[in-house]
Amino acid sequence: MHRITDEQRRIRIGRRHLLAPSLRAGSPVTVAEALIGLHATDAATVFLSTCARLRNPDAGTVEAALYEDVSLVRMLSMRNTLFVVSDGLAPQVRASNAHTVAAKERRKLVKHLAEDGQGLDERWLADTEDATLAALTARGSATGSELSAAVPALRTKITIFPGKKQEAVQGIATRVLRVLAAEGRIRRDRPRGSWTSSQFRWTASTPHPEMETSSAQAELALHWLRAYGPATEADLAWWTGWGLGQVRKALAAAQAVDVRLDGGGTAWVAPGDEAPDAEPEPWAALLPALDPSAMGWADRDFHLAPGLRAPLFDRSGNIGPTVWWNGRIIGGWAQRADGEPVWRLLTDAGREASTAVEAEASRLRNWVGDARVTPRFRTPLERELTA
Repeated sequence: MHRITDEQRRIRIGRRHLLAPSLRAGSPVTVAEALIGLHATDAATVFLSTCARLRNPDAGTVEAALYEDVSLVRMLSMRNTLFVVSDGLAPQVRASNAHTVAAKERRKLVKHLAEDGQGLDERWLADTEDATLAALTARGSATGSELSAAVPALRTKITIFPGKKQEAVQGIATRVLRVLAAEGRIRRDRPRGSWTSSQFRWTASTPHPEMETSSAQAELALHWLRAYGPATEADLAWWTGWGLGQVRKALAAAQAVDVRLDGGGTAWVAPGDEAPDAEPEPWAALLPALDPSAMGWADRDFHLAPGLRAPLFDRSGNIGPTVWWNGRIIGGWAQRADGEPVWRLLTDAGREASTAVEAEASRLRNWVGDARVTPRFRTPLERELTA
């Protein structure tokens, strides 16, 4: 069995995740396809992850891909999490993950309606959705508040979990829009405010063509292995949210090849991908919270020393902004109120690393400009650096 060392895995991150300066991309779509998906729970992460990998970082270029030519698409998909994927990969992501998520969201909403006791049912929901889509089509783009003003049914309030400890009264608008978005019938348009804002407008959308689930999962697994392999079954199961049976079927259909890791574990790579990548030039990167390079695997020990986890993760297991050197996480960073990036190295990586990190911080400051970024999931080190 072919062996792939931890050092070779770190080299792959620099090359395949477009982090070495000579390998940076010319477009946001190239970045998204290299990483399969960009975490979008925090709106700023999409821009920070993309621009860290662009030769000419610019928030306007990312906005154009999201809202003008729509070559980047937001989808509720892997692990029931919001991702940005390329339009080219969207059908595979939808069929392998997003379709299941959307069906689950609809079942959950219908159940809440039935439990509320007002006589609201699937027919009422369908009529409300039709009215919402009609209002959105007439306006072209609207906020949730604007749609609620135009569609009286969206102002309905329901009691969820009645009679239980978590009982609460909630408006229906957010839940209806979430289901429509999950099904690809509407999409998030430009936000109210800058690119750091998560207060989106909505616009009508056309769902992507349907693919057969198992073939879509095989294609997605193959793309993922090319970006993140070698990786274990547990890594793929964690990243996708699939069951172990689905993971094994997808790997078999993708004709994945098993390899040996440092420490003796078994992992998988795409067929023909056993050979080592050529080492790129030394590189440093300042990556945002939930960046794909930090979130690609369940087991991250090959690029993150266990002793660094406590300051870099929040209590829910979300990783914050990280500083990288040649495929290893060596520290964290934040943005001060005056806009200046500030960082702390948690391990001594040498003078060359410190100089490269400083250059990356300057590059980040130049393109971010007047924008201020506070991660949605704040970690101990990020809080300390901004205190």
